[in-house]
Amino acid sequence: MKLKKKIKVAIDSPAASGAGTQAKLISKYYNLFYLDTGKIYRLIANLKLKNSKKFTYLYIKKKIKNLKIKDLQNKELLSDEVGICASTIAKNKKIRNLVHNFQVKNAYHPPKKYNGSCLDGRDITYKIIPDANFKFFITANIKTRALRRYKELKQLKKKISLNEVLKSIKKRDKSDYNRKISPLYKTADSILINTTNLTKRACFLKIKKIMDSKIKS
Repeated sequence: MKLKKKIKVAIDSPAASGAGTQAKLISKYYNLFYLDTGKIYRLIANLKLKNSKKFTYLYIKKKIKNLKIKDLQNKELLSDEVGICASTIAKNKKIRNLVHNFQVKNAYHPPKKYNGSCLDGRDITYKIIPDANFKFFITANIKTRALRRYKELKQLKKKISLNEVLKSIKKRDKSDYNRKISPLYKTADSILINTTNLTKRACFLKIKKIMDSKIKS
């Protein structure tokens, strides 16, 4: 699909709400550059867990400067341990500034072949792209989110119980909603999408209808 003008889509969500899946579907349909911002923090967390002695500000700065989107597709980044560590790292002001600049650059200056950009994370609607053409807050009840993440981890052959995943999600929520720096919250101009009882396709069609009505008007 070719659009008359470039668009920016901002999506915020708590963990395992289905935002990443929807962001990918939106990006593919409208030919938008997609960036999973949470994966950047997970990448940094994975680096710390693998080699804490090498984990310095300059080391991280160099890694982010040379970051390629394919680096964020590493399945190791989906682990529960990495997720918890990423939530802690996201509170670091210096690291947030590095990641913030990388996100803004990709949001406002995506490769020319794209019709715009689509970013999902925790502070995209008010911190990274406050003037986004479309803002969504995607969520689901905590049991549904825990089950989704549990199934993801089982596919990766991870030995973990559903109850452990539920506890981890609760811990992530507490950290994401209550942190002092860029906490997760729904902005007044974000459209709420609850995916608890929606299939992936039903959710996509709901978002597509909202976007099409504005794009075609």
